[in-house]
This record gives sequence, C-alpha cells and structure tokens, in this order.
Amino acid sequence: MKKVFFLLAVLSFAFNVCAQQQNYIVVDRNGTGNFRNIQQAIDSVRAFNPAGTVTIFIKNGVYKEKIEIPTHICNVRLVGEDRDKTIINYDDHANIKKMGTFKTFTLKICGNDIRLENLTVENSALPLGQAVALHVEGDRVVFVNCRFLGNQDTIYTGKENSRQYFENCYIEGTTDFIFGPSTAWFEKCTIFCKKSSYITAASTPQNIPVGYVFNKCKIVLAEKDTAMYLGRPWRAYAMTLYMNCQLPKGIKAIGWDNWKNEANEKTARFMEYKNTGEGASTQGRTWSKVLTAKEASEYTVEKVLRGYDNWNPGK
Repeated sequence: MKKVFFLLAVLSFAFNVCAQQQNYIVVDRNGTGNFRNIQQAIDSVRAFNPAGTVTIFIKNGVYKEKIEIPTHICNVRLVGEDRDKTIINYDDHANIKKMGTFKTFTLKICGNDIRLENLTVENSALPLGQAVALHVEGDRVVFVNCRFLGNQDTIYTGKENSRQYFENCYIEGTTDFIFGPSTAWFEKCTIFCKKSSYITAASTPQNIPVGYVFNKCKIVLAEKDTAMYLGRPWRAYAMTLYMNCQLPKGIKAIGWDNWKNEANEKTARFMEYKNTGEGASTQGRTWSKVLTAKEASEYTVEKVLRGYDNWNPGK
C-alpha cells in the first residue's frame, strides 16, 4: 500500500511539474528556449486553455515576425526580458500590393485576457502609407511598460465594446497614430509626436459612452512640430478625453480638428480636464468641452473599464 501511495505521489508531482512547464514557455532567438519564434510559442497554447494563464517569456533579441493571437488563444502573458531590447518588428505598409491599412499589423491580438509587459512592438516601414504596429481587437487586454513605434496609424484599437489598458507605455507616430472604436485607457504614458498632425482618430460608436482616456500622460512633440492637434473624429461620435496630462507648446490653440466637417463639432465628444503645460490653455477651444470636477470624477479606471464583468486591470 505504501508503494502505491508513493507511486501516486510521484505521478502527481510529475503531473504538476509538467503542467507548470506547459504554462511557462521561453522564446529565444539563439535557440536556448522552448521556441525560437514568438508565433510558434503562441501556436503551442491550447485553445481556451483550461490550465490557467500561460506566460511566454521572450528573451532579448529582434524578432522579425508578423504575429497574430487568434480569438481562441486567451489568458496569455507575453513578457519581454528588457523593454528596449526585446523587439517585435515587421515593415508592411498599406501601399504594398494595395493591402490596405488593416493587414499591415506587426502584432494582431484577437484573443481576450492578453497581457504584454516589457516589449517593443514596431512597424519599421518608411512613411509610405498607413503602417500599423499594434492591432488589438481582444477584450480585457493590458499593456504595461511597452513601446509602440511607427509612423501613421501606429495603434489600432479595433473593436467596439472591447477594452484595453495601457500603463507606462511609450507610443510614437505621425498621423492618427492612435485610432479606432475600442474603449482604451492610457495611464502615465508618453506620447511622442514625430511631426505636426493628429494624435488620435477615435471612431467611438454613438452608443459607447467612452472611447479614449489619457490620464497623467506626457505629450512630447518633435522639435519641428508647431501645429499638433489632440485628435480628430474618424467617425461622428468620436470620444477622447485628456486629463491631468502635460501638453506642450505646439498644440494648436483650437486643440481639435473636425475632419473638414463642421457637423462633427456637434456630435464628437472631445474633452479636457486639468491639463498642464504651454499647450493646455483652453481659451481657444471653441467647440470641445472642458469638464468640471464633478464631471471628471466619473472618469476613473474602475468606472470606464468595468463593463458587464466589473473588470479592473489594476487587480
């Protein structure tokens, strides 16, 4: 009987070790991990994995890959060894074989409950057309201490009713480089504008109360930038809020562009609250809204992102 119990204990231990190994995958370009490519690691994860969250640890290196996380891959953490040295790179742009904007992504996330940490995602195409670095459609997707590098259309938040949270991230681009219909919260991020143009192009649907919220973010303009807009409405009911942000000299006095359609000024929901810096003056904001303290209190991570399931990315 003791031998039976001992054998069961050994089998149980072996099973637990195997399960732990399956839930922790190492990617290394040099061949010392479980896989040399990130896509191979993602493809190895079970559909709707019943064993819990899978962590894919990615060692330093440049991974020249066009990566997709499909809808059936959920509960995955992609963790880089070093944010500036763990780089996912591709270089498609919209005018290559007329592929259009939405096929240019370097990384596309369709699965839910995905978390990225300490990674750089880059679309290194020359400014020859739209070139997406991150295309995200999944719900409850979190990005912490990541960099997103590109030119036009760097980040596409691509599905209404989906929620994304960005914290301590660096995002750079040129025209409309944060765009789409999702609800997304940007906390303590650095937004670098590479040339005078538009930061955001939200397409928030009319029935969705919140599109983009930038809280405690720092907007930085390249030295040549002297005429930057906070955003413009890709669709009529676009919603974007900057609050407690640093806005530099070079932000246009009017703040927002109507995309050559005055009717958008009556429907777009563009707002500001308690921003600082030379570009924060609201005296020239002729059609956007300056929130009161009471109105601004309604915009918290917990309230904006809770949805039907009371999601809180900080927990």
